[in-house]
Amino acid sequence: MISLEIPKKFKPLVSQAHQVASEVLRPISRKYDLAEHEYPKELDLLASLIDGVNEGSGLGGAGAAGVRREDNGSGDGANRNGSNLSTVLSVMELCWGDVGLVLTMPRQGLGNSAIASVASEEQLTRFDGRWAAMAITEPEAGSDSAAIRTTAVLDGDEYVLNGEKIYVTSGERAELVVVWATLDRSKGRAAIRSFVVERSNPGLKLDRLEHKLGIRASDTAAFRLEDCRVPAEDMLGSAQIDVKQGFGGAMQTFDNTRPLVAGMAVGLTRACLEETRAQLEQAGVQEDHAAPALTQHAAAARMQAMEADYEAARLLTLQAAWMADNGRPNSLHASMAKAKAGRTCVEVALGCVELCGSLGYSENGLLEKWARDAKILDIFEGTQQIQLLIVARQLLGKSSADLR
Repeated sequence: MISLEIPKKFKPLVSQAHQVASEVLRPISRKYDLAEHEYPKELDLLASLIDGVNEGSGLGGAGAAGVRREDNGSGDGANRNGSNLSTVLSVMELCWGDVGLVLTMPRQGLGNSAIASVASEEQLTRFDGRWAAMAITEPEAGSDSAAIRTTAVLDGDEYVLNGEKIYVTSGERAELVVVWATLDRSKGRAAIRSFVVERSNPGLKLDRLEHKLGIRASDTAAFRLEDCRVPAEDMLGSAQIDVKQGFGGAMQTFDNTRPLVAGMAVGLTRACLEETRAQLEQAGVQEDHAAPALTQHAAAARMQAMEADYEAARLLTLQAAWMADNGRPNSLHASMAKAKAGRTCVEVALGCVELCGSLGYSENGLLEKWARDAKILDIFEGTQQIQLLIVARQLLGKSSADLR
C-alpha cells in the first residue's frame, strides 16, 4: 500500500531541489520570461550539478528527464529504487521555482523521458548524457497521437521521414529530437513509432520559434521533415507492426511522462497558494482549518477549497508514480493525475490572481506570470479533454472506436 509520507531516502533530494528552485530558478524567473528565446546560461552549471547528483545517488530523479521501468528479475518491470517517485518529487520542487526554466534545462527534456521509457540497452548507452526534445504534435494531429501523418519509410538501413511537427519543447536547443511517425497509415495507431533524430540532421528543418502566453523561458519550435534520413537503429522499439498490441509500446512513454507533467502542475499550484496565503495574512485574513468554511472570511474559505483540490492532485500524482515503481499498470492513474493536476493548476492560479487583486495582476510579483504558465500544463502531454476520454474508456471498458 502507498504511504502518504515522503520516504526518508528522498528527503535530501527534495530539500536540494527546493534549494535550487529558491536560490537559482526564482531569482531569474522574471528575467527570462521577459527575454523570450534567450537561452538561460545559468542552467548550464545547474544541469552539470544535477548530472552529478544523479550519478552519485543511484536513484536518479534530480531533474525532469524521467525514468525507466527495469526488469528486476521478478518479471514485473518494477523500479524498486523508486526512481519515478523521486523524479516526480524533485520536479514538484523545481517547478515551485519556475516551470519554463525546468523545461529548458539541458538533458532534462521530455524526449529524454521517451528514450528512458522504451529504448534498448544499447540505445540508452549511445544516447546517454544528451539532451532530447520530443516531437509529437502536428497541425492535423494534436492530442490524438494516433492521427499522426508524419511518415517513416524504410530505405535500406535507414528510415526516411517526411512531415511537419509543431510545439516542440526545447526543439531548437536540444541535441536530439524524438520524432513520432507512422510506418503505415493504413494500420492506424499500431504503426506509430518514435525515432531519435540528430538536431543537426539536414532533413530536420527549423521553421520558426513560437511566441507564447507562458513558459516563455522555454523555446518552442516548429519543424519540417523533408526526406530526413535516420539510421534504422535509431528507431525506439520494434519495427514489427502488431495490430493486436496496438499503441501500447508508444503509450508507455506517456505513462512515465504524464505523472511528470502532473508534478510540474502540482509544484506551480503550491507556489500560487503559498504566495496568496502570504498576501492574505498581510491583509489580516487568517485561515482556520478547524472551523467551518461558512464561519470564516470568504477569502479564507476560497483558499481552503483550492488547497483541497491541490492535495487531491498531489496524492493522485504520487500514486501514479508509485504504481510505476512497483510494476503496476498506471495508465489510468497517470491520466487521472494529469487531468486533475492540470485543471487544478489553472483554476488555482486564476483564483489566486483574483484573490490578490492588483497585486496578483501586476508584473511586480510572479502570480500573473504563474497564471500564464499554468495553462500549458493542462494542454501538453494530452489535453484535459483527452485525459478524461482515456479515463472514461478504461473505466467503462470501451475502445477508442467505441468512445470518441
